[in-house]
Amino acid sequence: MQATSTVDRPEAPAQTASRSWHKAIKDLSHGFSQRQLWAHLGWQDIKQRYRRSVLGPLWITIGMGVTAGGLGLMYSTIFGMDASQYVPYMTVGFMIWYFIQGCLSAGTEVFIQNEGLIKQLPAPITIHVLRTVWREFLLFLHNFVVYFIILAVFWTTISPHLSWRIVTVIPALALLVVNGGWVVLLFGVASTRFRDIPPVVNSLMQLLFFMSPIVWPIEKLEEHAGPRAALAQINPIYHFVEIIRAPLLGTDQQWHHWVVVLGITAGGWLLALFVLRNYRARVAYWV
Repeated sequence: MQATSTVDRPEAPAQTASRSWHKAIKDLSHGFSQRQLWAHLGWQDIKQRYRRSVLGPLWITIGMGVTAGGLGLMYSTIFGMDASQYVPYMTVGFMIWYFIQGCLSAGTEVFIQNEGLIKQLPAPITIHVLRTVWREFLLFLHNFVVYFIILAVFWTTISPHLSWRIVTVIPALALLVVNGGWVVLLFGVASTRFRDIPPVVNSLMQLLFFMSPIVWPIEKLEEHAGPRAALAQINPIYHFVEIIRAPLLGTDQQWHHWVVVLGITAGGWLLALFVLRNYRARVAYWV
């Protein structure tokens, strides 16, 4: 009777789960570390849009200026307001809205449009998110030039109200950009999985615009709606607009807007990181 020899089999290597906070944070940190790549791609997106154009990206500033001048003068008459007060109000509102709209619209297509790069380039998916946010911020900076033109035209009206509080526009813009990151990431992953989301977002964009105090002054709503004007507080865009527009125009600012924006920032990024943790590896299969 032969003794059966027992051969020790090597243990199989432990499998690393694709759903882990470590990989999600690693994807995010590696995306930030490759800033030369996404910064270059974002700038190239703008240059490609205005390829063979004589003025190039300056058309962004011109378009914003024409909108501010034309609609500003018209709506100031409709609302019975002085153009020197209404045109700056509407101009700053439009600048902020264009950034928010760009992040929402481009966010729904961010991974779908970059299908080839995602499948061929072994890179963090957050690179495409950062590229989109950077491109929209560059567009915002082009539009921001119009603010200085408006400031020069209506200097006698705006300058008496400006104070040291204008420096708060720096952290306000930083919060706007940071929130653009989670919006693009969250809507990008969701739209890649559910292709009905992009047309739904685009359909609701116009409604969201008219429900936000971009064209209409919040004072007019409070004047005619009374206590019902408090419903404007549930619109998150209202708070983002206020923390930027108030210091730029030197108007009084209520600090609860900052509390709401900080809460949205924290909650939005927690949700976006959760989605990144669970579905980061599936994006390449969904596109």
